[in-house]
Formats: sequence, C-alpha cells, structure tokens
Amino acid sequence: MRIFYDYQAFSRQVYGGVSRYFVEMAKHLSARNGLEVKIIAPLHINHYLHRLDSGIVSGKLVPHVPKSAGKLLNVYNRIASRHWLDKYRPDILHETYFSAKPLVASNRQTTVVSVYDMIHERFPEYFTKLDKTAVTKRLAVERADHVICISDTTRKDLLDITGISHEKVSVVHLGFDTPLSSASMGNSLIDGDYILHVGIRSGYKNFARLLNAYGNNPVLHKNFKLVCFGGGKPSHAEERQRRILGLPDDRLHWIGGNDQVLGQLYSHASAFVYPSLYEGFGIPPLEAMARNCPVICSNGGSIPEVVGSAGEFFDPYDEHDIAQSIQQVATSPERCEALRILGRERIANFTWSRCASETCKIYEQLTKPTMNP
Repeated sequence: MRIFYDYQAFSRQVYGGVSRYFVEMAKHLSARNGLEVKIIAPLHINHYLHRLDSGIVSGKLVPHVPKSAGKLLNVYNRIASRHWLDKYRPDILHETYFSAKPLVASNRQTTVVSVYDMIHERFPEYFTKLDKTAVTKRLAVERADHVICISDTTRKDLLDITGISHEKVSVVHLGFDTPLSSASMGNSLIDGDYILHVGIRSGYKNFARLLNAYGNNPVLHKNFKLVCFGGGKPSHAEERQRRILGLPDDRLHWIGGNDQVLGQLYSHASAFVYPSLYEGFGIPPLEAMARNCPVICSNGGSIPEVVGSAGEFFDPYDEHDIAQSIQQVATSPERCEALRILGRERIANFTWSRCASETCKIYEQLTKPTMNP
C-alpha cells in the first residue's frame, strides 16, 4: 500500500503539533512491511522533516519565506505535487490540512483528511471575518473519502455541525512522547513557588479569567507567582488587567524559550493550569504529567477526555471555581502527589505507535476490495 502525505502542514509550520503528527505517522508506518510512505513537500519550511529517512521526504527546506510569498509557494507546491501523484499513484492521499479543492482531479486514490478541532465553528467570535478556516474545512471534509478526528469531542462536534455521515468519521487519539522528561533540568529558573501557564493566551485560551482568578485570591497571589511560558510579551490589555487587580509586576513572569526551558518550568512548578474554553486534544497537560507536574484544568472540549482522572477540573467560565481548584491542589502536598502518580499512569495511554497502528487499520479498511454480490 502506498501512502502519501501532502505539503500543506509543512509549508505552514516551522514547528507545530500538526506537522509533528504527520512526521510521526510517516516514521512509524514506513517501518512496517508492505507500506510505502512518502511526504510530498516540494518547498517547505518545516524543521521536523529532517528527522525522517531521505527516501520518505520529497522536497527541499526553504530557510525563510516572506508572508507575501505564501500564495506563490502554495501554487508551486500544488503543481509540483501533481507530478509526484501522477508518477507514483498512491492508494491513500492523506491531506495534512484543509484545501477547498483536491490536489488532483482524478479519483485514482482514496483521500483522507484529519480534523484537529472545531474551534472556529464553536467560537467564531474569536476570529475575524477574513478567516475562512471553517469554510475550507467543511469543503475538505465533504469531498474526502474519510475523516480522522483526533478526539471523540472533535468527532461529535464535527458530526453535529456538518451533518456528514457518522460512518465516514473515525477517531484516533494523538500520540505523545516525552522529550521534556529525558534529563534532569537543574535548578528552578524562578525564585519561589509558582503556577505555570503554557501557550498563547488570547481568545478561547481564556487567560483573562485565569488572571482574574489568581489576582482576586490572596492565598494564590501572595504564595505563588504566575509564570507564563510562550505567547509573547504581555499585551496592553493584560498589563492593564494586572494594574487593576493591584498585582505587583514581580508576581507575573513572561518567559519564552525552547523545550529545555519549558521542561525546567514544568519540573519546578507547584502546578500547571490549563484554562482553555475548548481544545480538540491538548498536548500541554500531557507534557506536564511527563515532568511530574500536577495538572489543574478546564472541563471544556476534549480536555477531560485526554486528562482522565489525572487532573483537577474547574468550570472555565467561573473565576471562583478556577481559583478554588488551583488553591486546593497547590496548597496540598498530598493532592499534588496523588495527581503526579495519576499523571505518570495516564501518559502511557498515548503513544505514537498506537496512533500509527490505528491509522493504518483505517487505511487498510478504505483500500480493501469490495466484493461484488
């Protein structure tokens, strides 16, 4: 069976969860007998692809592509990809992102598309009218032969919103490995105890409510700093919110950096807090578990599905509930240790090997010859 992954994720992401997902699929599936796997990314910006054997990747890394050249790059990749598809004629073409039109006009191969979340559809108020992700996603889903969702929550929302046949949609949870947990991370980068937030903070990520919950709870802001990794420097709105809450500047830390920095922060945090209103999956709680960091999280979207019993949950719309949940964990060594133990058990459920095996079963079912009556 010949399996091709297209260029879309790799021309969009230097690093990122979507491109990482397909690199892991290609790596694991290419090791199986009877499978020929290729990623067709003629000109790409992705730095994960160099981890794969050269025979898997057809394409060249372009160190820098200005935004103004993005459309031109897409046109070139589409034209060049057609050559490879005509040459190799794969059995499965797995599209790595959403395209309104197919790469090829023929139906020689079965088309699969992955759906990662339904955030644009569930929370349109957080996106501009120029954002056409929801429209393009629907077109891609409707023309695909099969759709793979990365969580049951995403599948349910997709079916509810689009009305496509449930038989056309499968669920395969993402895998997870532990690059952040492979070595001792040394001394803490932060003086004193702290609560950790990771990632972007705007919109549905719900950071404003977390900041209010923290700032309005004296036990929290007097005993724990709030550390934010990633997401850039504080916005004007966040600085204004801090001043209104009366929080000294040294109670909040805004930090960027690489995986090693993030690993250190997880390692020494009193707890990790994930306040998002909705996620299609959510990797950061698993990262925290891998570093023995207690997880306190929203009950929105797929987060309970991923975290299971290994987290302390709160209503992300209720600032009092957020604060109380954080306080109950961060001030209790017993609860922290219980969550650490549960977290170590939980991450064993998410492996790339399992993800690849379940995906391969779907490919096999799609390419199985149909019996004539």
